[in-house]
Amino acid sequence: MEYSVTNMFAQKMTENVYVKAFAQGEEMEQRELPPVVSVLLASYNHEKYVEAAVRSVLSQKGVAFELIVLDDGSKDKSPDILEKLAEEFKFRYIHRENKGVVATLNEMLELARGKYFCTFSSDDIMPPDRLRKQLDFLLAHPNAVACFGQVKPMSEGGVVAEQVDPAYLKAVPEIHFEEFLLGLKPLHGCAEMLSVEAVRRMGGYDSRFFFEDYPLFLKLLYEYGPQPVTPDVVCCHYRTHGNNLHANHNRMYAEFLRIIELYKDHKLYPQAVRNWKANWFSMLAYAQKGEALRRLPQLASFSPAFLKRLPKLFIPKFLLKR
Repeated sequence: MEYSVTNMFAQKMTENVYVKAFAQGEEMEQRELPPVVSVLLASYNHEKYVEAAVRSVLSQKGVAFELIVLDDGSKDKSPDILEKLAEEFKFRYIHRENKGVVATLNEMLELARGKYFCTFSSDDIMPPDRLRKQLDFLLAHPNAVACFGQVKPMSEGGVVAEQVDPAYLKAVPEIHFEEFLLGLKPLHGCAEMLSVEAVRRMGGYDSRFFFEDYPLFLKLLYEYGPQPVTPDVVCCHYRTHGNNLHANHNRMYAEFLRIIELYKDHKLYPQAVRNWKANWFSMLAYAQKGEALRRLPQLASFSPAFLKRLPKLFIPKFLLKR
C-alpha cells in the first residue's frame, strides 16, 4: 500500500510539473522537462545578433524544449557572448573549430533528445509561440513527419515587415516533391519542424553540398510524400544583410543544379534543369544585368519558364519586382 501511495504521489507531482510548465510557461521548468522539441542553433560570426537570437528561442512558452548551440569557429566575440548566456540559462553549448554549417547541424542532430527538431540561425529572431504552434500542428497530424511555416523579412537593424514573405505562401497547404524539384514552390530553411527519427533515418544533412536545407527537404518529400505548410504560423523574422548566402546568386543556383542531379532518372529532371536555369537567369536579370548577359548562352532555353523571364534583362531594375 505504501509503495502504491508513493507512486501515486510521484505521478501527481510529475503531472503538476507539466501542468505548471504548460499553463504558466515557466521557461526554466519547461527546459528541465524531457524535451519534445530540440532547437538547433548554428552560430557563426554574428556577435551583433546572436544574443537576441538565443533569447528569442529561450522565451518560447508552452512546450518542453531544449536549446543546443554550436559555434562553428567564430572569429568575433560570439563565443564569449554564448558562453555567458549558457552559464546563465544552462543550455547546451559547444564551441569548436570551423567545419561548415552542414557538419555543424549534423553534430547537433546527433545530440538532439526531442521527438522533433527545428534549426535556427544566429542572426534571426524566433517569434513568440512558434514552437508551441508547430508542435500542436504536428501532434494533430500524426502522419506528417514535417511541417513548414512562414517568415517575415527583417532589416539589418531589426525592423520587421508587417506581412509575411509572399513567396512562401505558394506552398500552402502542402508541398509535393515534384513542385519542389521544379522550383515552383519554395520552403524557407528556418521555418521547419521535422521528425528527428525521420531525418536521422535519411542520414541527416547531405555533406556533399555546401548549404543544408534544399537537399534535405527534397529528399524528405521524395521519401515521405507531401508535407503540410501552414499559412498562419510565423516561424522566423529573417534578417537580411550583406552576409546572407542568397546574395551569391551564381554559387547558390549552381548548387541547386548539382542537387537536382541526384534525381536525374526522374521523368521531370530535364524540365527541372530548365526551370532552375530560368530562375538563375531571372535573379541575375534583376540584380546583375551584366552577369545575366554574360551567362545567357549557359542559361537560355526555349522553355516557357525562360522566355517569360527574358524581358527582365531589358527592363530597368527600379521597374521590376523580384
